Amino acid sequence: MNILVVDDEKEIADLVELYLKNENYNVFKFYNSKEAIKCIENEKIDMAILDVMIDGKDGFEICKIIRSKDFTYPVIMLTAKIDDKDKIAGLTIGADDYITKPFNPLELIARVKSALRRYTKYNNKEDKNIIEINGLQIDKQKHKCILYDKEIELTPIEFDILLYLANKKGIVVSSEELFEKVWKEKYFDSNNTVMVHIRRIREKLHENTKNPKFIKTVWGVGYKIE
Repeated sequence: MNILVVDDEKEIADLVELYLKNENYNVFKFYNSKEAIKCIENEKIDMAILDVMIDGKDGFEICKIIRSKDFTYPVIMLTAKIDDKDKIAGLTIGADDYITKPFNPLELIARVKSALRRYTKYNNKEDKNIIEINGLQIDKQKHKCILYDKEIELTPIEFDILLYLANKKGIVVSSEELFEKVWKEKYFDSNNTVMVHIRRIREKLHENTKNPKFIKTVWGVGYKIE
């Protein structure tokens, strides 16, 4: 598997590379963001390990670029900061894990293996029962919704709404269509049931109400997942 390592502290980048190669991973190592971004665009990457504080675009920005291109492979952030706000920021933009410097290289390798196992499981191309969208996994067969490795408790109706939107990824779905497909009943203009359920789903997904990451509102038209 190919792992991207980006850290402007040469000693740390070299150490991470050494331990990864000892586990037979192929490593693309860079000390700056410019070369790393070129690698993201031109190479097949299976995981990224990003230092938060690097020259040029920082680790958060690189993570955003990865997710904006719809790459779903795991991203582990490395940082000397210990502020929970930074950890939350990283997870919110699509990072999968967060390790604070200084760290034990063996712990990093354990985290790498764990993240790759999850990624392989949830992104098995032969498994058509799982939909993955930016850290959100929807298991159609098991009726489970997992966000950043934590199961989200949804009611059957909430799950069906989320699943329907996910199956229509990129397409705007009207409230009328959602209601009639999920509830199997005729929709009436005064019915705000869909809106109420969308709000509850967003709360459970810890969505930013002003700028939701998953379920977008297209005013006057309906909802969509991008």
